[in-house]
Amino acid sequence: DIIRTIRDPEKPNTLEELEVVTENGVEVQEIGEDEYLVIIRFTPTVPHCSLATLIGLCLRIKLQRCLPFRHKLEIYISEGTHSTEEDINKQINDKERVAAAMENPNLREIVEQCVTEPD
Repeated sequence: DIIRTIRDPEKPNTLEELEVVTENGVEVQEIGEDEYLVIIRFTPTVPHCSLATLIGLCLRIKLQRCLPFRHKLEIYISEGTHSTEEDINKQINDKERVAAAMENPNLREIVEQCVTEPD
């Protein structure tokens, strides 16, 4: 429910409407007392989607802000759905790269527009 309302950076649709994120792509495992591993697999609309990294960043930021429990978060592109999925998976799961990306004011503004709940 938390990620279903994230908007696509290029289109007026949500990631759920575009079937970039689906319920089947969300997995939650208990890894300790009151601590969970949350795995998200998303499918870009095209295999060469230039915004796949940005979508992964939006998913990460929204979940970090909204999950009400302690968690470890892993976000991946669904296997075989993007031409550079390995590189993108490394980027969106690297804390330093995520922090650096969010320091960029232009990128931060785009992420905020995508993750802000509609009125």
